[in-house]
Amino acid sequence: MPPTPLWQSEDFWRKVAVWVTAGSAVILVLLTFDSLSKTAAGSSRVPAYSVINQHIDYRFDSARNLSVPVIGEQAPLFGKVLSEAEAEAMVSHGKKTVQAKNCMNCHTLLGNGAYYAPDLTKAWVDPQWADMIDLTESDSREEAMAKFLQHPDQYATNARMMPPLGITPDEAKAVVAFLKWMSSIDTNGFPAGFKTRGQEG
Repeated sequence: MPPTPLWQSEDFWRKVAVWVTAGSAVILVLLTFDSLSKTAAGSSRVPAYSVINQHIDYRFDSARNLSVPVIGEQAPLFGKVLSEAEAEAMVSHGKKTVQAKNCMNCHTLLGNGAYYAPDLTKAWVDPQWADMIDLTESDSREEAMAKFLQHPDQYATNARMMPPLGITPDEAKAVVAFLKWMSSIDTNGFPAGFKTRGQEG
């Protein structure tokens, strides 16, 4: 009986599977560390948390053929300039509130979540907040957002209204900080087709 060719050997394919699995694991570890360095706050595409102290808008970049965030002059959130540590704590509190209230059951954040309600990736620069300032009788965008988050059932914005989630005033301010920081992230044009008030038309 002739010997079994190597490529038909069970032992050969077992060894190949082990080497491929081990090699893939090493590549995944390297890619994870590379991704973490590029997505950490303070990196080239993800600004430091203290960016919530500045004006954030978007402009079309013809070289990249997409809209990119533009960080402008000082525009402190709720009228107070925060240190990096204070800003990080506030943004973190907002992120944890978003998670605790299961916002992703309806909304999308940075590509994750549901599409039942509006995408929140660039919610801070959404032109509809200009109208919400009048509707909530507020003096600023952040005040309007915080009022809406606490009592969404009082402000009809869509056919599908957001239910009241029992968000406290401190939680609402923290969520606004999280949304402002998230809007400063360069997401390579995600979500597609989003326009700020200056880009409409």
